[in-house]
Amino acid sequence: MLLVALTVASGAVDAISYFGLGKIFSAFMTGNMVFLGFGIANLEGPCVPVVFVRYGGLSGLADHGLALPEAGEWPRRMSVLLAVVAIAEAGFLAVWVATAGQPSTVITDVLIVLFSLAMGIQTAAVRSLGVQGVFTTAGTFTLVAFAETLAGSRPRSEIPRLVGVLVGLLAGAIGGGLLFVYARGYAPLLPLVITVLVIVAGRPYRRRR
Repeated sequence: MLLVALTVASGAVDAISYFGLGKIFSAFMTGNMVFLGFGIANLEGPCVPVVFVRYGGLSGLADHGLALPEAGEWPRRMSVLLAVVAIAEAGFLAVWVATAGQPSTVITDVLIVLFSLAMGIQTAAVRSLGVQGVFTTAGTFTLVAFAETLAGSRPRSEIPRLVGVLVGLLAGAIGGGLLFVYARGYAPLLPLVITVLVIVAGRPYRRRR
């Protein structure tokens, strides 16, 4: 359930990024590859190349520099990394509120860096758990894993978790999108609250294990 909650946060992050930061994604990178293709072909679309390289590098740094080598149920360092994610999300919220949800081009770049860094660290933290088929920031992989369970090449016991992640992604995108439309100034509060709740919920879970 904690990983599903983080997926909800990722969906909300991308909804806010897409609608408020120039139609790019801070969590799910696949869409940005398509946008990069648009830019190379000089087709209409967001100005992706510079931003993509910038935050793609940050996500890669977080993924390779902070990933934990050992797998665990919910290790202490998982909570530490998520705390860093929450700090980045809180920084995003502070800047977003200060600009009334209408950031300038320069501020938009700063916000992209904050969200992308947060999602890169979250990806590294989740990958360190070694949970098959779940990244929280890569829905396509989870969808493939779900198809494999239906085909019988993966244990069917994984179906509830995989379905939960996919539904969580949709729920996060819907929630983030609706908040952006009807309560724009508070939209970034959703992923921050979810991350904090996951950190709090993970502590007793770790003790039980």
